[in-house]
Amino acid sequence: MAPKTLATAWHGSYLLEGSRVLRELPAPPTVDGLVERMARRAAGTTTPEEEQLLAERAGETWRTRDRRLVRDGVLYDPTAPGAPERDADRERHREAMLTQATRALADAWDPSVHVEEAVRSLRDLDRASNLLGERVASWASRDLADVEGESPVAAARAVLDRAPLEGFAPEDPALVTARRRLAELLLSLAETRTAVDEAVRAAAPVRTPNLHRLLGPELASRLVAQAGGLDRLAQLPASTVQVLGAERAFFEHLRGRAPPPRHGLLFLHPAIQSAPRAQRGKLARALAAKAAIAARLDRAGAPVRPELASAFETRRAAIRATGATSSSRGKRRLRPPLDRAADDR
Repeated sequence: MAPKTLATAWHGSYLLEGSRVLRELPAPPTVDGLVERMARRAAGTTTPEEEQLLAERAGETWRTRDRRLVRDGVLYDPTAPGAPERDADRERHREAMLTQATRALADAWDPSVHVEEAVRSLRDLDRASNLLGERVASWASRDLADVEGESPVAAARAVLDRAPLEGFAPEDPALVTARRRLAELLLSLAETRTAVDEAVRAAAPVRTPNLHRLLGPELASRLVAQAGGLDRLAQLPASTVQVLGAERAFFEHLRGRAPPPRHGLLFLHPAIQSAPRAQRGKLARALAAKAAIAARLDRAGAPVRPELASAFETRRAAIRATGATSSSRGKRRLRPPLDRAADDR
């Protein structure tokens, strides 16, 4: 006698003996019923039809090729037969799959993606402004007085407001117009960056109130962007939060070329920037622990917990009270590669 097999497909659950169907429980005919069973299977839980069949098992040894059912005492066998084919309503199946996908996308949506894009746009604007600013300042210094040493934005304003030195101005009026347009573009980039920065600062307290209270709007937004969204940041351990932004240094450490990084973006926090070098690692570790908790609170929609910031300040005072660590511990020594294979990386 062939062993009995429990198999499930979108159209129902089946108890098989070899290829013969002993028991068949079809899935409900409604789209909502199919979607619910798809969600259960995706979450790794049993469907009502499977639960009914399992209740009738009476101590028998069944097998399955569905790992979900192993926790219910069914033996896992990848060679077990699957559910039989049925001439079911494929259009209803298609509608159920589209509905399930739409709901899954809605559940996975993270509104902090807009803050993430805004933070990244700030970096792009900075890069573009630096390149364009160097060119505008260099060009302006050719024929405008008192431009040398001024900021690129001041040089751009000088291009628009000041008259060039006599005999040094471009002879072609088209070049004059081109330089003015470059200056206008640079000023427009500066205004745009200010607007985006203000938008990020305004959004941080709304979406991430606890992180904003602990880190400030700019650092909180950059940390969310570096992690790839608030959802992912809320899943990271404090040790990973501590070194976010220092990925290059971390991989250099894995290759044995550098010591482990003490901090990443968290270095931008005033408490860590102003601390002695020997204390920055401890402070970053303490701040990362609170930031990880704050991210989880914000992901859950919890209200502001001011005790997080106060707890960090208490820990900061304790670290400062202990003073600098010994010189032997304060030195950052190069460590050997984690394994011999690291030499070939």
